[in-house]
Amino acid sequence: MKYSSIWQEVQTEKQIKQIQEMKQFLVFVRKEFYHIFRDVRTVMILLLMPVVQIILFGFALSSEVNNVNIAIYDPAKDQATQLITERISASKYFKVVKMISDPGDVESLFRSGKANIVLLYSERFNENLIHTGHAQIQLITDGTEPNTANAVTRYATNIIMACQKELLQSQMSTINIIPEIKLLYNPQMKSSYNFVPGVMGLILMLICAMMTSISIVREKEVGTMEVLLVSPMRPIYIILSKAVPYFVLSFVNLTTILLLAVFVLGVPISGSLFWLIFLSLIFILVALSIGLLVSTLVDTQVAAMLISGMVFMMPTMVLSGMIYPVENMPWILRLISNFIPAKWYIIAVKKLMIQGLTIDSAFLELGVLCTMATVFILISLKMFKKRLA
Repeated sequence: MKYSSIWQEVQTEKQIKQIQEMKQFLVFVRKEFYHIFRDVRTVMILLLMPVVQIILFGFALSSEVNNVNIAIYDPAKDQATQLITERISASKYFKVVKMISDPGDVESLFRSGKANIVLLYSERFNENLIHTGHAQIQLITDGTEPNTANAVTRYATNIIMACQKELLQSQMSTINIIPEIKLLYNPQMKSSYNFVPGVMGLILMLICAMMTSISIVREKEVGTMEVLLVSPMRPIYIILSKAVPYFVLSFVNLTTILLLAVFVLGVPISGSLFWLIFLSLIFILVALSIGLLVSTLVDTQVAAMLISGMVFMMPTMVLSGMIYPVENMPWILRLISNFIPAKWYIIAVKKLMIQGLTIDSAFLELGVLCTMATVFILISLKMFKKRLA
């Protein structure tokens, strides 16, 4: 009985100790929850990031091409051409935007962005089918995005082949419609023509915005920013002095990318090199101003990195058209993509570098980037002055 009572006392003490340890553990867990929920930014990152990612990757990352703008040249206007045109118009993949009367208008349609693909019927289309059993259709599309060009021409070819079978049953004779595919700006279907502009936008955005924000926040985090701000130099010049090295490094990166694109990847600069560099410098200013804005909102490098990953890298890769065409996304994502600077930069680079167009065709993109640079710089400077106060 004596040993059993001692054993019970030992067990009771162990249980009490375990209960105390569990209470202490729960206290620490509750403290950590308080610490997390006290920081609104951390809560938003933890709870909203999965929602944003699943929406972006679920709707934006789609290889399916829908609502492609197509223009049609139909000199015959006969039974066969009307059948094919009706089937294309009824398809969810295409949207007939114009019936052209002159094949010479094809290139202007691509330059203006009004059409993504043009279908041209041959003269006396149905008559040739009846008498010779052969007729030609030409499909012209923009080859600067090889994946999209392949998908679009494949969809159009499948519709044409289905119409061929329908015509074969009605005419009870052997017919053969031959689609001829022509790719503008990238006849070799090199993927580098597509990803080089996108990589330029991504690299410049990350180098300028992310590195600038982290550099300034690092000074604030270690406490040296206050020392710099009490120096005789005006605060604005101190901030600009932090941004200038990244502007220079970004220009070096731009030069390196262009040299590698031309001499290693074989991507030509078909348009003006001067305007391409000028456009890139404006985009660099946009990225630097965004990095400055982020540095006024956060106080730690970790927070700057997290915001940079959410605001810069993921949207730039998904919503800028770098990987997947923006036109295929739901309207809400297309609307959001208009606020992604890299989207406008990539579109303009493709026009100037790949398509060889003049700066007139990129006035819209250039104007949007200039507006973004001005707005972000003004907001950043105003926010920075408030933080100083």
